[in-house]
Amino acid sequence: MDMSFLQVLPVIVIPLLLAITLHEAGHAWVAHKLGDNTAKQLGRVSFNPIVHIDPFGTIILPLILLLSGTPFLFGYAKPVPVNYNNLRNPRRDMVYVALAGPLANILLVVIASLLLYVVGYLPPVAGDWLLQNIQFAIMINAILAAFNMLPIPPLDGGRVAVGLLPDVLARPLSRLEPYGMLIIIGLFLLPVLGRQFGMDLNILWAVLGPVIDLVQSLAIAIAPS
Repeated sequence: MDMSFLQVLPVIVIPLLLAITLHEAGHAWVAHKLGDNTAKQLGRVSFNPIVHIDPFGTIILPLILLLSGTPFLFGYAKPVPVNYNNLRNPRRDMVYVALAGPLANILLVVIASLLLYVVGYLPPVAGDWLLQNIQFAIMINAILAAFNMLPIPPLDGGRVAVGLLPDVLARPLSRLEPYGMLIIIGLFLLPVLGRQFGMDLNILWAVLGPVIDLVQSLAIAIAPS
């Protein structure tokens, strides 16, 4: 979408806020249902986005990226604290808690797609505003769901992998967690390095692209023809 910052801001704030914060709300809700009340005691078992907002990660960082004109958008909410020892079946339930975030994003894709049925019944200005919100909601949630399922701790996909893999593989993978964000940053920077040598090193997009396309195809299947 070729839009200026001032055009994007009114139609991206709500989708971005909901995508980031309800992702964390999903983790909190499932952890509570499976026996861990850590998030509950901190008021995080809530679908009210305000309780999950991280001032820098949810507001300032996305605004900086929007203003800078970067081709990608990134943000995060306050991580939900989970004491896995409190879960009824820690190894199995860790997988469910981790999956809850990306599944919340996919649910938001479904809801956004269903809202397309409402657009035609609204006045033109309101309908256009809602349509652009929906487009951003589908895009942002598809990206967040795919990105968070990368099998790199501490991302959700890393926790799912640790929970499902046999110990001989799960233990070495879990030990990567302190370096996980450095690995992710390195993957983001690889394309920049590749361009210096005339090489396509966009490994991250090669992995995420098909998954994002798959989630967006779900939206297309639900949307009115």
